[in-house]
Amino acid sequence: MFKKIEDFFDGLYNAPQPVPPGIYTCQAAPQAALPHKMHLRVEKDGSGVLVLNASTVLHLNPSAAEYAYHLVRGEERGAIAQKVAERYQIPLETAQSDLQEFTDKLDLLLTRQDLDPVTYLDLERVTPYSQKLTAPYRLDCALTYKVSPGTQASVAPNERVSRELSSAEWQAILEKAWSAGIPHIIFTGGEPTLREDLPELISKAEELGLVCGLLSDGLRLAEKKYAKDLLQRGLDHILLLANNEEKRFWAALKVLMPQDIAVSVHYTLTPANAANASKLIEKLAKTEVRSLSLSAVDDSLAPDLESARAQAAALGMSLVWDLPVPYSACHSLALELAQVGDKAPQGAGQAWLYVEPDGDVLPAQGINRVLGNLLRDPWHKIWKSR
Repeated sequence: MFKKIEDFFDGLYNAPQPVPPGIYTCQAAPQAALPHKMHLRVEKDGSGVLVLNASTVLHLNPSAAEYAYHLVRGEERGAIAQKVAERYQIPLETAQSDLQEFTDKLDLLLTRQDLDPVTYLDLERVTPYSQKLTAPYRLDCALTYKVSPGTQASVAPNERVSRELSSAEWQAILEKAWSAGIPHIIFTGGEPTLREDLPELISKAEELGLVCGLLSDGLRLAEKKYAKDLLQRGLDHILLLANNEEKRFWAALKVLMPQDIAVSVHYTLTPANAANASKLIEKLAKTEVRSLSLSAVDDSLAPDLESARAQAAALGMSLVWDLPVPYSACHSLALELAQVGDKAPQGAGQAWLYVEPDGDVLPAQGINRVLGNLLRDPWHKIWKSR
């Protein structure tokens, strides 16, 4: 793909400069035939990261990033092909063909449901998260370490923080994240719906142009009015924790599934609940859940995890592995790669960072090494200290 342009990059001494580095965003009109939201981050070397609908990260080489840059800016396709043909001194027909192939693949990705979280569009394949990035793809924001009634308080490390940031302070952090080029944030906790300002923070993310996710055990999402308010404010996707299998989880799922929002479910296998995994997955499939995240507390449960993974795949469910959950190195992707002798890519501290309720930044949830405080410290200092 894009062979002639790539040859031009390699062979011409005075090659054109890459498109301007930075972050670019666009959102289709509500009445569009294919509603979508795209965020493009162009690195200094001209390569790019394109986030589609907060669910799929596309890695782009410089030529693909150039096409994405013009598309996200809303330029007409005919004008894009003409501009690329002139810029690289290639036949107009070649530029038109390359552009058509690129847009066809984008349209396919935007309409498919069974996507991996990292996709390469058949371009130059690189190991996930191996590039030298200027900022992570995602920021996981723990708004609070308070937990839902009935949940063991020990699951949240309350001893780590002495206070919670105010709404204004969290909004300042969102602005800082956007300025740093981070395209995607997820509100987590504890239980983030315990924060009364969650709707306002989602609105702030939408105002900035950030794609926005929520991790919840379903505490308030069974309230139709509340759930619809979050969606109307710009929430892009939800990850529901199914570990407790309590009434609130199923009630929330009943409210959310008919809505126009991407819903994933996470289940952590433990010695106590592993035997229930098959029944749970079957029930989730009947409710039309199509995206599932699975992990296990330790390697001794790898056979149970493999069985659950195979069952989910047979039921047509897409398996995701790098959303912010109580993280374990024993997850579905790690099992698949181990079967061919490869190691699972490590995104913690590279593809994503984790912000505690007081603003301290960790490489990821559970990796208790403070890189700095996002409210007080400059971004470049935090990123450099990873």
